[in-house]
This record gives sequence, structure tokens and C-alpha cells, in this order.
Amino acid sequence: MGQKVSPIGFRTGITLGWQSTWFATKANYGDFLVEDQKIRRYVDNRFNRRMPKGAVAKTEIIRTRNEVKVTLHSARPGVVIGPRGGEVDKLREELEDLTARKISVNVIEIKDPELNSALVAEMIAEQLSKRASFRRTMKQCCENAMQAGAKGVKIICSGRLGGSEMSRKETQKLGSIPLHTLDANVDYAIATSRTTYGAVGIKVWIYKGKFGEEIVPSQHRRRPPRRMGGPSSRGGGRPQGAPKRGGSRTVAAPTAPAPKVPIAEPAKAEPGETKES
Repeated sequence: MGQKVSPIGFRTGITLGWQSTWFATKANYGDFLVEDQKIRRYVDNRFNRRMPKGAVAKTEIIRTRNEVKVTLHSARPGVVIGPRGGEVDKLREELEDLTARKISVNVIEIKDPELNSALVAEMIAEQLSKRASFRRTMKQCCENAMQAGAKGVKIICSGRLGGSEMSRKETQKLGSIPLHTLDANVDYAIATSRTTYGAVGIKVWIYKGKFGEEIVPSQHRRRPPRRMGGPSSRGGGRPQGAPKRGGSRTVAAPTAPAPKVPIAEPAKAEPGETKES
């Protein structure tokens, strides 16, 4: 049997930080653990299962002596914050009633949703619940992630795909995903699509490169390339009025030396000959 481990748990404490940061005695550890699970479940039901959806991918919890700090990572911070911060204040009051503790809520925006595995998995689950083609949806999400700057993507959907009688597993993969490299930033998430013919499970791996290497923003990568005649950053643009070059190969200097002037003189026509002709 194959031994498989979660990429998030495999790197937690080494290259990834903990999603819950606090210290508790043996008597309070279980209570704090249950409270964290209640907070995460409530936030998920509030912003990911209802309309309008806030697209909350991760919930971080930090406990101090006096209060509990909840940080929400969302691709739609405007929906989570609400007009004039009304939704955040309402959420803080509801969490305080749920846990009977003082809570502060902070919202952080996710700039590239295509590179977040949780958001990609939820999007695929939503599309499958709307009877979309699973192959087209998986391929489109892989291509979007690669265009956004990912170095590798793998998506696995398992269940009664397309409403078939027998369940099966389909895999779509682009690029490379080094699962055993601790220095590799591999984002992993799972989601479940509730369809009329059963539940379909979705697993998403996204390899963003090694830790510390920043991914170039997608808006800079998608710019159209410069033309041959236009100015470039290297200063090798064609001056105004010069003849156009045939292609990119003509930019290189010729290997053979140019012919000397005395050799080319006999080939020229005399002025008198041009008048007679």
C-alpha cells in the first residue's frame, strides 16, 4: 500500500507556520481545540456556503491572555468586510456569543485566487454541482493556475463522475509537484461537491516554487510581447527611417567579413552606359 501524507501537515513547523498559535495547560487544551474548530466551521458556513460568498480560504487563530485574534484570508474582502465594516462587526459579535470570549477579526486579501488550492477546489466543486463537464473544468483550472505563475498543478476528482453507475477517479496534471521536498511550497486542499447522484471528492495540489522565491504577478506575465521594430529595454530598437529586418535571425552579426570596396567597383555600370541604355 502507498503511504501518503498531507503536504500541509508535512511542512507545518518546518517551512509553514501553524494555523492556530496558542499555549494551554492540559486542563484547557481540549476546550481551546474545540473552540477553534467551532470558529472555523462557523466562518466556513457563513462565507463559503451562503450567498454572497466571501471566498474565505484560510482562518488563522491566535490566542493571547485577554482575547482571541481571528484572521480571515479571503479573495473577496469586500464581501467579508461589508459596507462600512458592518459585516465584520456582526461577525465579531456572533463569534463572541459562540465562544464567550473577546474576539478581534482581521481580513487579508488573497491577490491570486488561481494559486490558492482551497479556492480552486471550491470552484471545481461548485461547477460540478451545476452539472458542468468535469474534464473541461479540471483542465481549465490547471491552465489558469499555470498562467498565474504556478510551476505545477495536479487535480484529482473521484466519485460518480458524470452520473455514471460506477465511481472512478480522474487525474489532471501539468508541470511538476515535488511532494518530498520540504523546501518546495506545495499548497494542498480538498473539497466535496454534493451532486444529485452522490458526493464527488476533489483534491488539488499547486506547486508555487521554493519558499522565498516570489511569483511574478499574473498581470505582468500576460502582457503581449514587444514587436521587432519597437524599442526594447536593451536599446537595440530600429531607428526611424532604417529598412526593416527580415526576422529575429538577422539581428546577429554576420560571421563572414563584408566585401571590400575595390572588389565591388568593377560590377558597377559606367555613367555613360546608363545614359545609352
